Amino acid sequence: MKTLVWAEHENGRLKDASLPTVTAAAKLGEVDLLVAGAGVAGVAQAAAQIVGVGQVLVADDEAYAHALPENLAPLVVELMAGYDAFLAPATSTGKNIAPRVAALLDVMQLSDILSVEGPQTFTRAIYAGNAIATVKSSDAKLVITVRGSTFAKAVASGGVATISPVSGPGNQELSNFVRADIAQSTRPELTSAKVVVAGGRALGSAEKFQDVIEPLADKLKAAVGASRAAVDAGYVPNDYQVGQTGKIVAPEFYFAIGISGAIQHLAGMKDAKTIVAINADPEAPIFGVADYGLVGDLFEIVPALTAKL
Repeated sequence: MKTLVWAEHENGRLKDASLPTVTAAAKLGEVDLLVAGAGVAGVAQAAAQIVGVGQVLVADDEAYAHALPENLAPLVVELMAGYDAFLAPATSTGKNIAPRVAALLDVMQLSDILSVEGPQTFTRAIYAGNAIATVKSSDAKLVITVRGSTFAKAVASGGVATISPVSGPGNQELSNFVRADIAQSTRPELTSAKVVVAGGRALGSAEKFQDVIEPLADKLKAAVGASRAAVDAGYVPNDYQVGQTGKIVAPEFYFAIGISGAIQHLAGMKDAKTIVAINADPEAPIFGVADYGLVGDLFEIVPALTAKL
């Protein structure tokens, strides 16, 4: 089986989300990468270094500069004449491209897979991660998004893939890029961080969130996350959200501070290797998945912990 993986990149840098997607694709067969954008020679060179990739297809065109899915999907569909499966990371952009590809190919999409069980058989989470479904596709072409937290990252250096230019239909004039308002941070990216410190609604305000959560994250060199309740309350921006409707993370350590543990939040972080929960409510569901739990006032416990580090 030949697979085509869309390589996600930003500011001339290949994003980590592409690496576990390559690992998933390798379980199906040969792997080629698609690098689409404007001025992406550097990204293509980095992609060619990924172990397990046979060929890097480069679509260097201004039409693909901002990964507009209306332009990328027709490009992928043209290339799919030579492939059996298309895989994309289950990121915001990957989830934007893959459904359009599936619609244009008139096939069913397999979303957010957790494992590859066979050539056309996969597992995926349902009911907010409380059950795992095994699904088998009968479509001639597969379109798949991959939950990166459940696959190991492919080795990013040492590969010897060839680089080949390709062209596509270009600008479909269905949408236009206006601007990107991107939050700037010196912290690790949330989805690839080894340590995540996350806060919930119990913090009470944006000021308290900043005063309590961020110093601990600074000491641990951690990414900062939040529950949906904290995001909805305006404590932090949307891109901090962890959970079913936010980002899926699987760090080495996950600190859940003032987070009750609704199933929607657990769906986004329960694959963390070690979970530490701090909550005033001893009956909070978060303690059901935590490796270490501390019942008490977070406004006393967290500053004390930060001071000890």
